[in-house]
Parts: sequence; C-alpha cells; structure tokens
Amino acid sequence: MDAPKDDSIVAKNEVALSGSIEEDFEDEPDETFGERLIGLTEMLPESVRNLSENVFTITEKSVVSFYQFACSASWIFFTSSMILFAPVIFETERAQMEQMQKSQQNQMLLGPGTQGMAGLAPPMPR
Repeated sequence: MDAPKDDSIVAKNEVALSGSIEEDFEDEPDETFGERLIGLTEMLPESVRNLSENVFTITEKSVVSFYQFACSASWIFFTSSMILFAPVIFETERAQMEQMQKSQQNQMLLGPGTQGMAGLAPPMPR
C-alpha cells in the first residue's frame, strides 16, 4: 500500500518541478535564431568552424558567379538571335507581300476565276 502513495508523491513533485522550471524559462527573453547559431558554433572546434565558413564562402561565390554568367550568356544569345534572324524574317515577309501583290494584279488583269491558272501554260495543240 505504501508504493502507490510514493508514486503519487513522486508524480506530484515532478509536476511541481516542471511547473517551476517552465516559470523560470518564461522570465528569460527568447533567443533569436542567430543567437542560437552563435551558441552552437561555440561548441564546435575552431577547425570545423573555419572549414564550414570556407565551404559556405566558396558556395556563395560559385552561385553568384554562375548567376552572372547565366545573365550574360542569355543576353548574348538573345541579342545575337535577334540580329541574325530579324533580317530573315523581314525578307520572308517582304517576299510574301510581293507574291500577294502579284496574285492580286493577275486577278485584276485576268479576271476573278483565274487565280490558280495564272502560272500555268496553255495546253499544247495536237
């Protein structure tokens, strides 16, 4: 019979202790993420901190360099394609306009029913 009483006393003491611990933490200001990281870095040896700093620095510089290269390469690609393909597009459009004008002239000269016949030669006599 003594055992159940002891368990209940221990449980009550644990609840009281956890309540007082929570109250102690409520009085302290909350740590920021940066403060926690600084606290964690103090646990690591100097060589590990230097290595991680070097890896982070190299990674950051690599990402920035790649981004700058991608921007420059895309600018060069798109401006070059505009310079190379714009004249071709304009000439194609001009040729289509000339063809359309010729077909309209042929239609006006030969009549409305001879659109497709304008380019054909008359049949050979037998």
